[in-house]
Amino acid sequence: MRRTASPLSLILLGLGTFLLVLAPMLAWYVTPRAAVNPIDIDTTAVYKGTGSVFDTDKIETVPDQEITVTQRVRGNVAESERSGDAVWDVITTVDTDKSLPAADPHDALDFTPHRWVMDRKTTRPVHCCGESPYIEGEAYLKFPFDVQKRSYQWWDNTGGTTVTMRYDGTEKIQGYTGYRFTATVAPRKVGTRLVPGSIVDQPNRPQVLAEEWYSNHGFKLVVDQRTGRVIYAQTGPRRTLRAPGADKDAAVLLDSEKIAFTTATQQEAVRQAKRDSGLLRMVGETLPAGAAVAGFVLAVVGGVLVIRGRKHPESPGTVATPQPSLTM
Repeated sequence: MRRTASPLSLILLGLGTFLLVLAPMLAWYVTPRAAVNPIDIDTTAVYKGTGSVFDTDKIETVPDQEITVTQRVRGNVAESERSGDAVWDVITTVDTDKSLPAADPHDALDFTPHRWVMDRKTTRPVHCCGESPYIEGEAYLKFPFDVQKRSYQWWDNTGGTTVTMRYDGTEKIQGYTGYRFTATVAPRKVGTRLVPGSIVDQPNRPQVLAEEWYSNHGFKLVVDQRTGRVIYAQTGPRRTLRAPGADKDAAVLLDSEKIAFTTATQQEAVRQAKRDSGLLRMVGETLPAGAAVAGFVLAVVGGVLVIRGRKHPESPGTVATPQPSLTM
């Protein structure tokens, strides 16, 4: 009897071997290339809260005002493709009910355009392509992929510096669990502004180059661990004016203890985080694990069948026949 491997056994063995090779490739090669920041992003986040706002018509600070912060982020595809980095143009506006709805964002209480350029894989700032201002730190608008339970340096664009965001446990947003990070900002001078002297307690001077100061009652960010997407953001900005060299605030421009993502913004952020996190989980965990298990089973079955083979009877033409003996 002789043995030969069946076509089925060879197919199973080959397919199993292929899947065993595919599994680590998905985890170690495909996944890192899938976890990249997009260049065609187009999102809008809306924050709402209440606080005190300086009314330029009344020349005084008015309390209990509804405050809306709108942050529009658009990817500059042409610049991104040219540089190889993610180039995002950001416009942030601050409004009260008095300035909403605005036909032009320039009509807002505060209008801040800027550009963030980052490495598509690490999310760290890249200083090119008309970046403005000079952004530093590890994160801004979003965290890096695979967020860790540690402190991160977050760029605070209003303060023009980085803020240490400390890991503070987990929190559910719209039923979805993320990592919570918190921080506060002590008062610091951020610039100057030419104003009437009466605003900073110097009524005898028609114009004064007042100092603009900024602090923050508290940041809170809840972040999707896998993608680094911010699914909830809360800020408590305080912006004031001081007379040159003074150590006390003379006028409050904006003061709110809590301005946070609206429910609609939270829901959209969670939807996108679930989608993107699910895709990364599938490519990085589900498919590699499934491929490894299936490949192992198929390889074992195919190998056993190859070893066992199929038994075939020897061909009659190959069987030795006894020769008659010659006798004398």
